[in-house]
Amino acid sequence: MNYEETLEFIHNYTWKGCTPGLDRIKELLSFMGNPQDELKYVHVAGTNGKGSTCSMLASILEKAGYKTGLFTSPHIYEFNERIKINGENITNDELCEIAEYVRSFLDKMSEKPTEFELISAMGFEYFKRKKCDIVVVEVGLGGTMDSTNVIKAPEVAVIAAIGLDHTGMLGNTVEEIALEKAGIIKQETKAVVYNQKESVNKVFIDVAKSLGVEVEFSEDDKIELVSRNLDYQEFNYKDLKNLRIPLSGTYQLKNTALVLKTVQVLKEKGYEISAGAIAEGMRDTKWPSRFEVFSKKPVIIVDGAHNPQGIAATAKSLKEHFADNKIIFVIGVMDDKDLDSMIPYIAELAGEFITVTPDYEGRALSAMQLGEYLNKYNVPVSVCDSVMQGIELALKKAGNEGIICALGSLYLTAEVENCLKMIK
Repeated sequence: MNYEETLEFIHNYTWKGCTPGLDRIKELLSFMGNPQDELKYVHVAGTNGKGSTCSMLASILEKAGYKTGLFTSPHIYEFNERIKINGENITNDELCEIAEYVRSFLDKMSEKPTEFELISAMGFEYFKRKKCDIVVVEVGLGGTMDSTNVIKAPEVAVIAAIGLDHTGMLGNTVEEIALEKAGIIKQETKAVVYNQKESVNKVFIDVAKSLGVEVEFSEDDKIELVSRNLDYQEFNYKDLKNLRIPLSGTYQLKNTALVLKTVQVLKEKGYEISAGAIAEGMRDTKWPSRFEVFSKKPVIIVDGAHNPQGIAATAKSLKEHFADNKIIFVIGVMDDKDLDSMIPYIAELAGEFITVTPDYEGRALSAMQLGEYLNKYNVPVSVCDSVMQGIELALKKAGNEGIICALGSLYLTAEVENCLKMIK
């Protein structure tokens, strides 16, 4: 298969839908000789912030001299982003070769895999072939029944912030969702958890206790902000001074606290990670579409926030950076999102809503439907036929001094950025 044929194979509609369970991935990996068993992992679950956490951890481990794999989803610009080693995407040729190899086992399976199970198997095989020292793996959905949870006890099980998302599959309360995420905690590992409300923390404490596992919580109070602008945030953490991340969302400092606690645990397990590697890894972290500043005149921010907690965090960052300035929001969402819990966070900041339809057939809420919903917030609403039309309208209204924020879905952000590049 060439590259285009490989992507068509991976995204083929004949694969099983999003159905939880580990039997299919276990069967497939067993035919492949269980490549996942030959690797060491940092396994990261959570509702929000897990991608940023993974990216920072992988960057630090790379700077410490470890050959570091990184498995994340979804991709923003191209599929190959999902599978990286030391910051480099898997090449087209390698992706095609691995896909052909995995494909050879599918006819033997009693039940076809899901698309994500197929991709997970490809990732495990690639990282094994490349002899990675450690792999940072982001959970796709949930934890317990996610296909990445076939790995044995990771070096550290990391849980990022918990919020309400995918409630139809994971649970209707943050505590129920936390229990599902806690499924990545296994005996003979250590757990590091994003410090949040007591009832959620207790879920992880109880699960860890039942497994005889030590759990540690991130220490947000040890983060001391030095300076912040639209390019970076500089901060101190305990005896680490003047750390800098090129991520301007204010919520990222809480993610850094989670990362730094995880690094501490890895060091206790024998990993050699110097203060210099931490500083360099933080500084060189790349994670697009998370409060990403695309332009300053006008200010254009692209953020993949797509659930209540994520939208709230974006709104807080906008307030921190822009005080009482009104924002032009270019917004597009999936049709399963809880708009009543999301929109109030940004409605108070909005000068105008411009609605668009993300390019995700079958799941995207139409711009017209979203516009009709937003009318109740007494903010001007413009409905656009395309993302390009929405961006062009936002730029016209913003002039040179306005503020534009595009958000609502990670499936939207790449379209927005492609439009901006074409216009520029």
